[in-house]
Amino acid sequence: MSANITGTARLAARFAARKAQNEAAFIAYIMGGDPDVKTAQKLLDGLPGAGADIIELGLPFTDPMADGPAIQAAALRALNAGVRTRAVLAMAARFRKKDQQTPLIVMGYYNPVHHMGCAAFTNACVEAGVDGAIIVDLPPEEDAPLRAAFDDASLALIRLATPTTDDQRLPTVVAGTSGFVYYVSVAGITGALVPDADPVARAVTRIRTASGLPVAVGFGVRTTQKAAQIARVADGVVVGSAIVDAMAKNGVEAALKLTRGLSEAVHKARSESTS
Repeated sequence: MSANITGTARLAARFAARKAQNEAAFIAYIMGGDPDVKTAQKLLDGLPGAGADIIELGLPFTDPMADGPAIQAAALRALNAGVRTRAVLAMAARFRKKDQQTPLIVMGYYNPVHHMGCAAFTNACVEAGVDGAIIVDLPPEEDAPLRAAFDDASLALIRLATPTTDDQRLPTVVAGTSGFVYYVSVAGITGALVPDADPVARAVTRIRTASGLPVAVGFGVRTTQKAAQIARVADGVVVGSAIVDAMAKNGVEAALKLTRGLSEAVHKARSESTS
């Protein structure tokens, strides 16, 4: 890891750099180890050059309840190839040796983390150069052990807000959140529904005000047009299922080509809307 910037600081620096350019950050999700470690490593290593500002690296799990068919299938391919949490963290470590600047977070479910232990998982993330984690099924009421370990290591534990997160619930969600808040733009699974920009804009403003953090929007963003719409109102745009699909159907270069198009749309969205 860089001696100068790590963890939450690396995320803050990247969002600040994009904000200074009046641009949203483009966040690319891929599944670790899909369809095998070697191929997934090639995709991971190529994402920054294709315009990804931040990378979410999925931890394969047998029961990814928030994920749609594309990411479920990717998780099963990785698991069938023998890929587990430590193998994905080893991918992250190889990436970090080559790239000291791009924030890298892992995204997954609590069962593998609990099995490893919060302290051991945190230490492994630090050693791998990971900057934070999204643990989809770990609610604020249950995340104190992992949050404490992450806080001590200056890693970001990024929580999810949804369209059903009301004003009474929101303070609980954002308390202790670091790095950014991930707004799930639709009530459903990844890649299944398409978000409407107007209610997303209202939600982003509400969450940003409550948290004081950047808000990244994901779930359902698949096209350059929709990515640009969301980029005009959010601090970050997350695309996962579309990239995973491109990888599964046509390989690494197709996934990187799609990433280039999406990242360009996100980065140009605000300037094009005012020109």
